[in-house]
Amino acid sequence: MRRLLALRVRGELATGHVRVAADALGVSERTVWRWLAEASRDERAADEPGARAPAKTRFTITPEVRGLLALWKGNGRAVHRQLVLRAARQSSPTDAPSLTTLHRAIRRDLTPGERAGLAGGERAARKHDVFLARPRPWRNQVWESDHMQAPVLVDVDGKARRPWITWFTDCATNAITGMAVTPGDPSRESVLAALRSAVLREDPYGPFGGLPEKVRVDRGKDFLSRTVTAAFDLLDVTVEDLPAYTPHLKGTVEGLNRAVESMFLAALPGYARQPRPGKRASRPKDEVLLGFEDFTARLLAWTSWWNTEHRPAPLRGRTPLEAWQDDPTPLRDVPATDLWTFTLEDAGTRTLTTRGIRFRKRDYVGPWMTGQAGIQVRIRFMPHHDHRIEVYHAATGRYLGPADLADQATEEQVSAVRRARAARARRLKKDLEASQRERYAAVNQPEAPQRLGALTTVQAQAELAQAADTDLSDLALPDLIPPAAPPADWRTPPSLATRTTPDRPVLLQPEPVPDGPPGRATDPAEDQGAS
Repeated sequence: MRRLLALRVRGELATGHVRVAADALGVSERTVWRWLAEASRDERAADEPGARAPAKTRFTITPEVRGLLALWKGNGRAVHRQLVLRAARQSSPTDAPSLTTLHRAIRRDLTPGERAGLAGGERAARKHDVFLARPRPWRNQVWESDHMQAPVLVDVDGKARRPWITWFTDCATNAITGMAVTPGDPSRESVLAALRSAVLREDPYGPFGGLPEKVRVDRGKDFLSRTVTAAFDLLDVTVEDLPAYTPHLKGTVEGLNRAVESMFLAALPGYARQPRPGKRASRPKDEVLLGFEDFTARLLAWTSWWNTEHRPAPLRGRTPLEAWQDDPTPLRDVPATDLWTFTLEDAGTRTLTTRGIRFRKRDYVGPWMTGQAGIQVRIRFMPHHDHRIEVYHAATGRYLGPADLADQATEEQVSAVRRARAARARRLKKDLEASQRERYAAVNQPEAPQRLGALTTVQAQAELAQAADTDLSDLALPDLIPPAAPPADWRTPPSLATRTTPDRPVLLQPEPVPDGPPGRATDPAEDQGAS
């Protein structure tokens, strides 16, 4: 615009100049002539051609309106109703903008990321951000690990549960190097099991594996536990603890979590679709769920397909197996026995006795213990696997063998105990809910809630007295009987001497009677009572 204005001032402006400017700006020649007219009246219009003049009464998005948008989850119509009500209370209905004006101001003053964030939160706003892409490393330079709860209901001992998947992925080849499936909540045991399968280059994950240089995790307590951290340190693997709420910093495993759901889990029976807030996931009542073993087998088959046949877009037409084989980076392998030792939790040293090894108030025995009683051993065990421990020589570190729990209960006994515990928990929960349930009166007018269930003064006092009697600490009277006075030759502080009973007799040990039977001390009080 400034160039065209300069040409007009010198009298050199022609239609061809306007036509070239219109083609460059993508507008009509008439629009350019109008912009020139506005710039001739006000030179500031040449800075932003076509921009509307800033009117003093133009409605803008203020911090107050932004707060209303966040309160109503980006619902413009609800915010407009709120603004109209506020203007009516202030007796200035003309100050409220129209719905069209509000929508125009939202589109003009808020970015797409801000609008998405006000409506759907931080995760929705992050979809409009721009992220830098890391350069693709070499194989086993960086792994990423994560827990994922599968949105599939699986039959686990007669109960429908959503299993958890723990896996490690290689960032250079997008290969799944190892995985572990847990029927219940994952723990450090899940991480150790997945790590062993990832490092060992054996079926069903081979030839992927070896020791990585670095593993990225996202502040999970299982990944940062003492046992897992010690295992990574022994294997010379660096753990990179990412900041919280930054899934984009481990995009490889996060992309795998999304891919497994859309490409595999969504087609399984029992798939629990993510419901809307306040809605329960619905599924056919006659649907037959997969067993845990069948689910794990199918997941392993899909993992093999992902590694050998799938061609992710970042690999440019190659499979993870082809990308792995094309990489000449040497691998660091660990023997299976050493890896098993490094990925167990250390419980310290114990003494092997004739009853075996005492660990957590239980005895563990093994056939190799014959003739070994009296030696010092070191115990290692897999977390939550209480039925077996691994025993090593305390001095040399040599592996001695496993030890199983002595007098282990049968499966029927364990099932009966679990049923009894579950029944007790259900009964206790029902009793607690019944005792704490509060009822309120129904109302048809605005008023304060009114609790139902009247008590008399006598009933209230009786219930409070019963509750107080159950607390044994309230019944304790430590100062009821003061202690006896100390001997006269003791130096007792005056503050303690006033708290004793000086007249209380001091009990002495009875002296033996000379005429009693040999080898037996006779108490005079006992003889008097007997006579």
